[in-house]
Amino acid sequence: MNNTFEKEFALRYFEMNKQGTITPSSMLTLLEETAADHCEIIDHSLYQLGNKNMGWVLVSGCLEMYRYPKYKENIIIKTWMSEYSSVKGIRENIIYDERRNVIGKAKGLWIFFDISRRRPIRIFEEIKTKWSSFEEVSIACDLGKVIPEIESGDIKTKIKVQRYDTDMNEHVNNIRYLDWLMDSIPKNYIENYALTAIDGRFLGEARLKDRLINYTRKGSEENSFLHTIKNIDTNKVCATAITHWSPIN
Repeated sequence: MNNTFEKEFALRYFEMNKQGTITPSSMLTLLEETAADHCEIIDHSLYQLGNKNMGWVLVSGCLEMYRYPKYKENIIIKTWMSEYSSVKGIRENIIYDERRNVIGKAKGLWIFFDISRRRPIRIFEEIKTKWSSFEEVSIACDLGKVIPEIESGDIKTKIKVQRYDTDMNEHVNNIRYLDWLMDSIPKNYIENYALTAIDGRFLGEARLKDRLINYTRKGSEENSFLHTIKNIDTNKVCATAITHWSPIN
C-alpha cells in the first residue's frame, strides 16, 4: 500500500466565512475527515475502533495556512504517518489547491486510547503495517515544546461543555477548542485579519457539563495571541495555544 493517502474536497457554503473563504474550524474538520478515511481504508475505521472502546486522541498539533481556499474551490489533502512509538503516532498533512499549489500544512501527535479506561494503549501492529510510514515531514513544528499556561487574560470567557461539544471518545473534540479560541479574538482581528498559524497542546480532558474558563491575551510577537483553557472546578489546564494572524489583503 502507498504510505500516503489523498482526499479531495469541493468546498461548501456552510464551511465559509462572510468573505467566502473556508473557516479555520472547517479546515480542521476536513483534516479530521481525511484522517478518518485513512483509518477506514485499512479496515480500522473510527467506528470499528469505537465498538472496541478504542480511538485516537490528539495531544498536540499545529496548522499553517498560506491561503484560505474559497467557496466552490476544490482542494486536496495529503496525509501520512511519519513516526510511531508504542502508543503514539505523528500525522503529517499537506493541503493543495486544485493546481497542486501548497496552501497549508499541518501536523498532529495522536495517542491510541482506551476509551473505557481513559489511558493510552499500544497501537496495533496491523495498523502500523498497513499505514506504513514516510519519514518526510510536512511542517517544522516541535510538537513536544511546552506552550506555557497563562493565568489571566485581556479577554476571559466562561464555557459550560454541552453534549454537542463532545465526540465519540466522550470528551471535547479538538475542533471545539479552536471555536472557543476564535470566540475570544477581538472583533477587529476576526473582520480584518486571517488566522495564519496555530500551535496547540491538549493537556487534560474536558467532558460533558464541565465548567471551563478561557483566557486570551496578546502575545509578545506582533499579531499573536496566547490562550489557556482550564477547568474551573479542578483548576487543571485543558489546553494551551498560540495563534498568529495576518492582515487580509
